[in-house]
Amino acid sequence: MNKDMLLSLVDRVIKVDRGGPESRYGKLLAAEEDHFILLTEDDGIIYYNTHHVKSLTVNAKNEVKLNFDIPRGLDYVKAENFRGVVEKLRYRWVKINRGGPETLEGVMDVVNDDFITIVSNEEIINLSMFHVRNISYGVKVEKANKGKGNESNKQTNAKKENE
Repeated sequence: MNKDMLLSLVDRVIKVDRGGPESRYGKLLAAEEDHFILLTEDDGIIYYNTHHVKSLTVNAKNEVKLNFDIPRGLDYVKAENFRGVVEKLRYRWVKINRGGPETLEGVMDVVNDDFITIVSNEEIINLSMFHVRNISYGVKVEKANKGKGNESNKQTNAKKENE
């Protein structure tokens, strides 16, 4: 993906890939030479390695609206390259390659040019850096439809108190 093209889409809602387990809708927050940052409703902030992205879609006529509010001063990891992003996420709980059988979750330990190490339960997993398509960590935003969720929580809490 070309950085200039990506920069022209910053602050717009896009769809990454056409379908499949890696496909996501979200707001493009930033773009760099080899990665971009997408804010999604369900997964929070995802860092995509552009080498593995097949397509980006923008609905020019009816732009998709997100069902959440973006907090002012939203803070996220920034780096010049994807390797730098991965390095800054070291020792955090991360999710790598968000869809399909190659999804990994755990604490990232070792990061170098060839591989990263994820500690997950009782396993130590070494993953080739080349095969990291995307990565995210625990940052998520609250949905805009708070009233409905709060009402549901009140009902759940009331049930618990009555039991």
